[in-house]
Amino acid sequence: MPLSANNPDRTSWLHVDKHSDFPIQNIPFGVFLTRDDIITIGTRIGDTAIDLGALHQLGYFKGIPLTDDIFLQDTLNDFIADGRKTWRLVRDRIAEIFDAENNTLKNNIEHKKIVLFRLDEIEMQLPIQVGDFTDFYSSIEHAKNVSKMLDYAEVDKDLPKNWLHIPLGNHGRSSSIIPSGIPVNRPLGQSLANDGSHTPVFGPSKAIDFELEMAFVTTDANDLGESIPVEEAEEYIFGLVLLNDWSARDLQKWEYAPLGPFLAKNFASSISPWIITLDALEPYRVEGLKVIETQLPYLKSKGKKSFDINLEVAIQPKGAKETVVCKSNFKYMYWNMSQQLAHHTVNGCPVNSGDLMGSGTISGPTTESCGSMIELTWKGENPLKMSDGSEREFIHDNDTVIMRGYCEKDGTRIGFGEVSTKLLPVYKK
Repeated sequence: MPLSANNPDRTSWLHVDKHSDFPIQNIPFGVFLTRDDIITIGTRIGDTAIDLGALHQLGYFKGIPLTDDIFLQDTLNDFIADGRKTWRLVRDRIAEIFDAENNTLKNNIEHKKIVLFRLDEIEMQLPIQVGDFTDFYSSIEHAKNVSKMLDYAEVDKDLPKNWLHIPLGNHGRSSSIIPSGIPVNRPLGQSLANDGSHTPVFGPSKAIDFELEMAFVTTDANDLGESIPVEEAEEYIFGLVLLNDWSARDLQKWEYAPLGPFLAKNFASSISPWIITLDALEPYRVEGLKVIETQLPYLKSKGKKSFDINLEVAIQPKGAKETVVCKSNFKYMYWNMSQQLAHHTVNGCPVNSGDLMGSGTISGPTTESCGSMIELTWKGENPLKMSDGSEREFIHDNDTVIMRGYCEKDGTRIGFGEVSTKLLPVYKK
């Protein structure tokens, strides 16, 4: 099916700034609360939010097989479950409705009053009900840095011995996944005392870190016992969001062996509210990193399965300007999404609509491209200077961490907006 929504020559009758993340070629999907306190599924062009529930009720999706209430829900799960054919039909129709040459809605003042919202008239919500959350560990530079810092014994070529053979991952907690704008409290937990002993102490984490990640959202993919072939995996990926997978490094150091992180990770993970479809990212495909070790047949993928997505992280202390501390790129991933999903299901694990799969921290080959504070400061030994003159080994209370991402090619920019989260002190009743 041709992706007519991706036509780079298309313009919209809605105003779109030339630096906007959301031109008519993007057409993301999200959930928002309207000025009338109604939750609806919507999209965005420029700085205008579009109520897809109202658009559907007014007959603008005629001819597309959709249930009457498909966009009148508080999550995208059912729409995502309808599959790629439906996603494409809806996205192409939206592009057609808002094309500069189409006057049907453009000239209907009453309909526009019902359908269109300024961004300050809406409140973004979590776009999906996340049933399961998986966090991979698929950036080779990040894995090398962590191996060096933690002085792993079981390493080969600066990596855990299994790392080049298997997309490593762990299952996280979905109940603490939150959208951009929701603050996070500094967590409590156990960590090692600073006296060199192995005696734990209890209290607030002293080493809160961000992890620059992206995450893909799946549709209903397979039954229990059935696996997804790597060459078919993208058929079951709806789109991507930015992910800040918060980490408490001191808690993590004490608890990670032998089962991996627990309280160090499950207190919060923040995502950007607009899901950018895989179709919108189609023009930005690139070759993946060179394979170092021969991969097993079920993991061998062909073609351009990586995406050139520019990423950055900024820290904004309270009352000060932000400081950009990291510039990275999604193309630095060694294991791509198709391989991750194929491996996730090779044992017969079923994947459902709205499941979230994190990439793992995305670090590049330079210090600036490291995707976490523990790498940027090398365990806190080299603090970063902020715009107000203060320094950071890790994140301080009342700091706001902001992540952004975008693709750009031939004059067209497709972006993710941002995921912005403030770290508050320990929660007190």
